[in-house]
Amino acid sequence: QAHMVESGGGLVQAGGSLRLSCAPSERTFSTYSMGWFRQAPGKEREFVARIHWSTGITYHADSVKGRFTISRDSAENTAYLQMNSLKPEDTAVYYCAARKSLSAAWDYWGQGTQVTVSS
Repeated sequence: QAHMVESGGGLVQAGGSLRLSCAPSERTFSTYSMGWFRQAPGKEREFVARIHWSTGITYHADSVKGRFTISRDSAENTAYLQMNSLKPEDTAVYYCAARKSLSAAWDYWGQGTQVTVSS
C-alpha cells in the first residue's frame, strides 16, 4: 500500500523557520486532500493543517494560524508545511497524511519527522 514520505524536520531556535515536505511513495497516487498532524511527547496526535488538492483551499488549526502555511505543488504531487515564528511548544513529531475522498479517513500516513524548537 502507498504511504507518505516526509522530509525537512530538524532543530531550530525559537523564532526560526522550517519547511516540511510530503509526497506519496507512488507517483500515480490520487489525492483528495493532504494534511499535517503532530504529536508531542505525552500528548495525543493533533491536527495542524490540510489542503484540498484540486482547489488548493486550506484550513489551519488555530494554534498555528498566521505562523504555518500549508501549500502544494500539483505537478510534483508534493505538499509543504512552511513553519515560521516557531515556538518551543511546536516541538513534536510531524506526520503527513492523505485521504482519497471527503468521506474517507486519513488512511495514508508517513513515518513522521521530528521538529525540535529550542528556547
